[in-house]
Amino acid sequence: MRLFHARGYDAVGVAELGAALGIKPPSLYAAFGSKAGLFKQALERYFTSDANIFGRALAEGGGVDAVIGRMFRLAARLYPARDGVAGCLVLDGARNSADDEARGLTAAARAASRVAMRDFIATEHPARADDLVDFVVIALGGMSAAARDGAGEASLAAFAAKADRTFRREAAEGR
Repeated sequence: MRLFHARGYDAVGVAELGAALGIKPPSLYAAFGSKAGLFKQALERYFTSDANIFGRALAEGGGVDAVIGRMFRLAARLYPARDGVAGCLVLDGARNSADDEARGLTAAARAASRVAMRDFIATEHPARADDLVDFVVIALGGMSAAARDGAGEASLAAFAAKADRTFRREAAEGR
């Protein structure tokens, strides 16, 4: 998971993955079927970890505005580079990948996240849920890309505060 997150799917070789797991490439293929099979497992683990900022924000409770604001703040804390890893694996792990399967895996994960956020937003803002989730997804994508480009926690936190205010204002317009 860490190798894919730090460098992206295409930049990590099977031999390097095997070495990180302490196994030879034939054993990697036997265990996961392919590099993409291992990537799928890494994405699933990532999605069920503390890196799932929507899941974490939601678990703390509150209404839509509170959860979305908390999610932006978590992204600002988690996306900046730490130990050579920045951004979001789901958003950036296969960006520009030449591998159709890897791109498909991240696209499916992004779609599942989008649906979960949209359905949650719809609990309070049904008429605006699609528009509001678009805002959230684009903001998070921008934050992840900015972090991968070197943006630090302070600038991401400032953006998160603005995104939170904008989300609340936009959500209120539909009430």
